[in-house]
Amino acid sequence: MLEPFLIHCPYCGEPIEILIDGSVDSQRYIEDCQVCCRPIDLAVEVDADGAWQVNVGTENDG
Repeated sequence: MLEPFLIHCPYCGEPIEILIDGSVDSQRYIEDCQVCCRPIDLAVEVDADGAWQVNVGTENDG
C-alpha cells in the first residue's frame, strides 16, 4: 500500500508529496524533485510508535 507523505526538497525547498510503500519497514531510495528535478536521497523507517521517519538529503550527502 502506498501512503502519501509531505517533504521539502533539500535543493529548492518546495514542499512535495512522495508515496511511501507501507509494506516495507525500512527503505532507502532516490526520487527526483517534482519541481526542480534534482535527485533526493530518501531514507524511510517506521519508529516504535508506528510513525514514519523520513530523512531527506542531497545526492552528495554522506
